[in-house]
Amino acid sequence: MTEIFTISTRQRNCLYDIGPEVNKIIKRSGIENGLVNIFTRGATSAIMIQENWDESVQTDVVNLLAKLIPPGVWEHDRQDNNGDSHLKSGLVGPSETIPLIEGKMVLGTWQNIFFCEFDGPRTRREIAVTIIES
Repeated sequence: MTEIFTISTRQRNCLYDIGPEVNKIIKRSGIENGLVNIFTRGATSAIMIQENWDESVQTDVVNLLAKLIPPGVWEHDRQDNNGDSHLKSGLVGPSETIPLIEGKMVLGTWQNIFFCEFDGPRTRREIAVTIIES
């Protein structure tokens, strides 16, 4: 079972907690045990599991990636000035897969799922959630 939902983003680089929306999809599916895959349909975005209790962790992720992959120095920037966005997306990755047990994702106490925007703001970002029953 696959369902696609959309979000809009407000900043060029930011992490957005999408756990609540993924949980709604899991509940609607009626699937109790299996795997949940979350995939972003964008070459300049990513999916990450990260701490959801303290927003400073999300800010630190954005700041670390900015230091590792600064804007404006990449060959692709000559095309559309977002070479750093593509590299950040590739480094973090487009998806995460999480076990599902008794209708709940098996995440740690402080973990949640984040959509990573690296080329915003955008009015429409698509995220596909696929649930495979075991």
